[in-house]
Amino acid sequence: MLCIGSAALAQGDTAHLRGTVTNVTDTTITVRTTENQIRRITIDAKTMIMRGNGHVSIKDMKVGDRVVLDVDRKTSVATSVELGTAAPAPRAPQSRPPSAQPSQAEPHQHEQMPQHEQMQQHGQMQMAEQGWQYMQDGILFGTFNRQGSPRGDKEFVAQNWYMGMLSRKVGKGTLTLNGMFSLDPVTVGKSGYAEIFQAGEALDGRPLIDRQHPHDLFMQLAGVWRIPLHDTTGFTIAGGPAGEPALGPVAFMHRASAAENPAAPLGHHTFDSTHISYGVITAALDHGPWIVEGSLFNGREPDENRWNFDFGPLDSVSGRVWFRPNDAWEFQASTGFLRHPEELEPGNLVRTTFSGSWFKRRETDFTAITAGYGVNQKDAGNHSGFFTEATWHTGMNSVYGRFEAQQPEISLLLTDAIIDTAETRALHGTVLALTVGGVRDFLRTRGFELGIGGDVTFYGVPDVLQTGRGFCGTTSCVLGVGYGSRPVSFHVFFRLRPPAPMGRMWNMRMSQPMLGHDMGTMDHKSNQ
Repeated sequence: MLCIGSAALAQGDTAHLRGTVTNVTDTTITVRTTENQIRRITIDAKTMIMRGNGHVSIKDMKVGDRVVLDVDRKTSVATSVELGTAAPAPRAPQSRPPSAQPSQAEPHQHEQMPQHEQMQQHGQMQMAEQGWQYMQDGILFGTFNRQGSPRGDKEFVAQNWYMGMLSRKVGKGTLTLNGMFSLDPVTVGKSGYAEIFQAGEALDGRPLIDRQHPHDLFMQLAGVWRIPLHDTTGFTIAGGPAGEPALGPVAFMHRASAAENPAAPLGHHTFDSTHISYGVITAALDHGPWIVEGSLFNGREPDENRWNFDFGPLDSVSGRVWFRPNDAWEFQASTGFLRHPEELEPGNLVRTTFSGSWFKRRETDFTAITAGYGVNQKDAGNHSGFFTEATWHTGMNSVYGRFEAQQPEISLLLTDAIIDTAETRALHGTVLALTVGGVRDFLRTRGFELGIGGDVTFYGVPDVLQTGRGFCGTTSCVLGVGYGSRPVSFHVFFRLRPPAPMGRMWNMRMSQPMLGHDMGTMDHKSNQ
């Protein structure tokens, strides 16, 4: 067996690494070093691979092999690899037919396993050997925000969040503890940041209009326990004082397709506004590519005090089905009954959403696309929305975009008040928004990623929202102000991400924090 010592010794342009193999492909290996870092190393025709005194090839390498490597710092190509004794591999379930069993001696068969099964198997092996595993991610934007139209504003804000996740084996299952936090109450303020046509939640007894509300300090505090029932089947129970029910697509801040966009979608309160719910219990059953989830939760929106917990009865319910035909595609359909979700507007709401996403990655480059349709049904009428968004990242550059077609509550936008009359219910219109932007990373050091970017949003405004008009309720009349015909908004920002040696928390949700999530590093070659 190899004697494992220091993880990396500097030798000019060559790094000397020691660690354990966690994944093997036809041309690369992934190694967890003795300093608990994840490194993806390229193996080419010139790489010398030795086991003892004999020459071997990458096809002879197995997950669990102990390795000593010399790696070119600039290209991440191994010049030499010395293989030692393999670490014990998880014992395969006896009920699985031998023909379907991925052989540890045949890495090409292992590579054909679905990625989520590979990651789950590797994660269980690593946790069994090392106890608690910690994963982190986060983001900080420093944004100059200029919103167009007579209803717009200009400001500097700093949207942010941080999430940490602890996981370990507990008996036959896996326990995960999630904590997600935001300092938006300080860096964005009680009124949130300007975003024309946005509506949702309340401030000082009035609806919050043309602004995106800040996130609460406690965005998530939850525990997740998954136990395997069979080699392709598992049961998960999740919940906590702050979490997200099984409703809607992955929340926008975790979508890879929205990874560089500093603004929330206009359809946030049509798709994923329940991602902060104070009181959630979720159960899920996964079998192969299918996951069925159900939740009991407190469906009331958080109040304007962003520093506390807004607990309430668990009297809302939701259900969601996921289908992952392969590692790239993911689809969901969900519906939920929310009891009294709005602070100022009485009544219940039924929300139904459908979405699909595609995520393809090669080394540190990736392309991600998401599209979704949702509808809110309530006594005052139905309001629906559609969005599609994408991010393309290569090298040091990212390009992103988002298109939305959102049906807002017209009288709410025009008057900043809740007026429910036959006249207001008859008002309909669709707001169109097209955002195009980009980010350039200019500093990457010790895992931190600092970039500068900007975007511009063009709007299509329905006639009813272009000019002001008056509305009369039961006791008074209100004169609304219009948005004009072609408002334009833009952001200029810097973006900072912390180190994430276990990978970015993209496309992750509370009830399935690991399944389907690649634990491989997303750190860039310049960090290696």
